[in-house]
Amino acid sequence: MTARSFTVDLPVPRIALAVGAHPDDVEFGCGGTLAKWAAAGCVVHHLVCTDGAKGTWDATADTAALVLVRQAEQRAAAKALGAAGIVTFLGEIDGELEATLTLRAAVAEVIRLVQPDVVLGHDPWKRYRLHPDHRAAGFLVCDAVVAARDPHFYPDLGLEHWRPTTLLLFEAEDVDYFEDVSGFVDAKLAALHEHASQLRSTMHIEIGSQDEEQQRRRFRRRELDRMAVFGRQAGLRYAEGFKCIDDL
Repeated sequence: MTARSFTVDLPVPRIALAVGAHPDDVEFGCGGTLAKWAAAGCVVHHLVCTDGAKGTWDATADTAALVLVRQAEQRAAAKALGAAGIVTFLGEIDGELEATLTLRAAVAEVIRLVQPDVVLGHDPWKRYRLHPDHRAAGFLVCDAVVAARDPHFYPDLGLEHWRPTTLLLFEAEDVDYFEDVSGFVDAKLAALHEHASQLRSTMHIEIGSQDEEQQRRRFRRRELDRMAVFGRQAGLRYAEGFKCIDDL
């Protein structure tokens, strides 16, 4: 990566919309960036596509109850980031998300409602991605940005069309933009820990185990290492990396 092949730090947007396939995806993908922007006055909104009902290793779990738990966790995580915007849940079945025209309209409606300068979402073109929801959510974001910006898409919504200035894709195949989050790693980690139902399956932390504290330290180290890798590419201590699309 040459010095001219990437950019660092957008001007803080007035409004941002972060779209994740599941509760916790946004915090993993761009939590530090959102915390930084929120602290600088940006209104941060969340949109979660699926209900998160399959987010447990417990085969006997009450998945209907888990949906409500994960919604509460997502709201708490948004608050931990300092996000003052709306948390919207599309409620699609976990593991069965598809980039349908109906859902494209639903995401475009949210974009028109909150009028974000920046939209953030999964990179749907990342190679070897296993989880179908992440691919589908990424395509939904890209397709909905196009639909939201053009006046002849979905006139029945009764909302003024809206064109964001920038689309940032996290989990990106081709990273060309970095946001310096050196001062916001603790906010990102605090938000991730609000997703308590995911401690075991996603963060590999067994509550009440003899190794719990060590596991928590290991998870923290893993996330810091990930941000440090991005940081080194941009000459920063900690960063989050994205594919930046600004020709919208």
